[in-house]
Amino acid sequence: MEREAMKLDELKWDERGLVTVVVQDVATGEIRMLAHANREAVENTLSTGEAHFYSRSRRAQWKKGESSGHTIRVDEIVADCDGDAVLYLGEATGPSCHTLEETCFFERLDAGAAKKEPALPILGRLERELNARRDSSGDKSYTRYLLDRGAPKIGEKIREEAGELAEAIANESDERVVSEFADLFYHALVGLIHRGIPLRAVLAELGRRFGRSGHEEKASRSELNAPKG
Repeated sequence: MEREAMKLDELKWDERGLVTVVVQDVATGEIRMLAHANREAVENTLSTGEAHFYSRSRRAQWKKGESSGHTIRVDEIVADCDGDAVLYLGEATGPSCHTLEETCFFERLDAGAAKKEPALPILGRLERELNARRDSSGDKSYTRYLLDRGAPKIGEKIREEAGELAEAIANESDERVVSEFADLFYHALVGLIHRGIPLRAVLAELGRRFGRSGHEEKASRSELNAPKG
């Protein structure tokens, strides 16, 4: 059964008139920061598409990036089930933390953690690891082997893995489909790294296609690629 969207009046503002705000990257799923907002800040975020908050220490509303220039565009605001916290989904321009780290979540509490490292979802962690292997002069990994041989070898492996995935989808088990998809994704990501294209560019392109049929998308690309004159 469908539920009606929650209204601002239904949010559970605390005794100071605030709700907790979590900021999440709409493309990568990365958690950028946590702050608080009063009703005016939420209304300003809704009306401008730019993240606004309320500072408990300064007792004043503030817009993210008003002094640093590191703004956050907000595409959606979603309340939690209890209405006492909201999620700003959008895209950050520059670091989100006042320490100039990309996110506020980098102080690892894991047993044996050796360094500060921003918390990332699986795809972000994979991209970070492959970039580290690219940049390591002494690395002898398979990733470095592919990157050293460049586009011809990477393209060969992508075509090979795509064929194996197609075969698995047609004739093999679900486990094989998952495994072959993971292989194809890995090699495609190595190709992006070879070209210097961030994964978030692909995720953003997928997001851009929401609400648009595949036929329309193919037609628009055909028009762009059509010969001029």
